[in-house]
Amino acid sequence: MDCATSSSSTVSRLPPTVVRSVKVLIAGPFGVGKTTLVGSVSEIPPLRTEEPITRASIGVDDLAGLPAKDTTTVTMDFGRRTFGSTALYLFGTPGQERFAPVWDDLSRGALGALVLVDTRRLDASFGVLSAVEARGLPYAVAVNRFDDAPRHPPLEIREALDLAPTTPLTTCDARDMPSSVHALITLVTHLSQPSGALQ
Repeated sequence: MDCATSSSSTVSRLPPTVVRSVKVLIAGPFGVGKTTLVGSVSEIPPLRTEEPITRASIGVDDLAGLPAKDTTTVTMDFGRRTFGSTALYLFGTPGQERFAPVWDDLSRGALGALVLVDTRRLDASFGVLSAVEARGLPYAVAVNRFDDAPRHPPLEIREALDLAPTTPLTTCDARDMPSSVHALITLVTHLSQPSGALQ
């Protein structure tokens, strides 16, 4: 298991201005870029629980459209990003249905979720969106812009995913820190609305 750790002397401490901690999920289907996004935005060394994809996953994990995928998250990813007086603790969820029981633990205490989607496989997002909604979590959706992914107008993506008009929709490149931070800010802004979880 690839578990990124560091000694206490190298872990970035929280600034004294931080007065609130918030747990959010980074969710999405298998291979959508959750581990990459957590790694790109985290200000501490991220924790990763990736394992090699083995022959046992043949017929279980759908690798269609993911020819270079050779590892998978088996428990969670973890990172932290500070925005002013708020520290976001990021919990990346595993993407396969067989890890659904882990969701109950990971979602406990979470105030919201950033759901990553891939326009090459939008249908793979339906189960994740249902899981987030079933747990009553407010969420924002970010289209992860893969190099070979088709581009669609936001309205078409909204309709394809059956998003409520109030659900924020943005784009990002999970490999790019500023782009991924923007996606997190979209979620935090949504949670900070008068009826949001941060109020």
